[in-house]
Amino acid sequence: MYDLVVVGAGPYGLSIAAHAAAAGLRLRVLGRPMASWRDHMPAGMFLKSEPWSSNLSDPSGDRTLSAYCASRGLPAEHGSPMSIGTFTDYGMWFADQAVPRVDEQTVTAVRPRGDGFVIGTEDGETIPARNVALAVGVMPLVHVPEPLEGLPDGLASHSSDHSDLSGFKGKDVTVIGAGQAALETAALLAEEGATAHVVARADRLNWNTPPQPLDRSLVRSLRDPHCGLGTGWPSWVWSEIPWAVRRLPGSTRARIAATALGPAGAWWLRERFESGVPVMMGQRLRAAVPSGAGVRLEFTTADGARTSVETEHVIAATGFTPDLARLPMLDPALRAGLRRVAGSGGPELNARFESSRPGLFFAGLLTAPSFGPSMRFVYGSGFTAKRLVRGVRRRLGSRTARA
Repeated sequence: MYDLVVVGAGPYGLSIAAHAAAAGLRLRVLGRPMASWRDHMPAGMFLKSEPWSSNLSDPSGDRTLSAYCASRGLPAEHGSPMSIGTFTDYGMWFADQAVPRVDEQTVTAVRPRGDGFVIGTEDGETIPARNVALAVGVMPLVHVPEPLEGLPDGLASHSSDHSDLSGFKGKDVTVIGAGQAALETAALLAEEGATAHVVARADRLNWNTPPQPLDRSLVRSLRDPHCGLGTGWPSWVWSEIPWAVRRLPGSTRARIAATALGPAGAWWLRERFESGVPVMMGQRLRAAVPSGAGVRLEFTTADGARTSVETEHVIAATGFTPDLARLPMLDPALRAGLRRVAGSGGPELNARFESSRPGLFFAGLLTAPSFGPSMRFVYGSGFTAKRLVRGVRRRLGSRTARA
């Protein structure tokens, strides 16, 4: 019987595992390390966050991204974008250094058993655990607009489906969305020789400004503080005190999680994008139908006008939805019985990331409706890992006391 089984081996799962191992818990970690980053992001992408705010978490605090880069003679500088490849390699190094063992099995079932759980894997293994931490990342939570769902294979995809965009060379590709994933995917497509377009329902594209220097006057720092999610007091609250966000009413938290730090492109991408990608703004997708060798996309503007686009392929860079209904691995009765945050599909969690089912913990994007937008970023992994493992230890201690 394991004290804790961690399902998922991305930044959140690995950080939780590092803290759990250091605490001496009997631990099992299941999943492919850094799978989303290794398998679902094209070469040539960069982190949007600064290197100093992109660390995985271990109790010593020594296994940082800058420490990894320094050991290999790589730059990790404020204001200089970090490649996804370097960050992925850092995550793999962290797993080797801080986590005893990661078992690359796919979890197919999490079922309650007594006051614990049993976890089933694709390989047929059955694993008993007193506690489970679901750190499943974003891939189960992919959001595709409903008009695209019925298209035949080959005509439509999600931005996370692609680790290589070179196959689109010479093709006309339309990207739906206005966030970093949409804009960077379109820029990379254009650089691969595709004819790329971006269509979005927003009225305009938003671009982040270059980061301010870390060394500033006290007055400027007080007016516009640095934090893990950028600069400014709202971002500081989201990133530095997510425990305070959790104390807000559920509907308020759900709204913050859905709207704060909305879609925007990184400052370093703007020139590359604007030099090679045309855009259509204010377009709401209403239909998508096969047409010839491609697809016809039909849109409606705010004033009711209708437009259409003929394209060979459409990529939905439309993000991810934190919704428990998207976790088929969870026993249906268990999933149905979990309390949700009002106005969202995310689980209602206590201060230690534990759900209404004792012993079932969550991490990552699914916790954004409880703890706010920092849970959408790597930066939130440290806060999560410390609190969650504290919750596991507390539950184990209570169980021992009862026994």
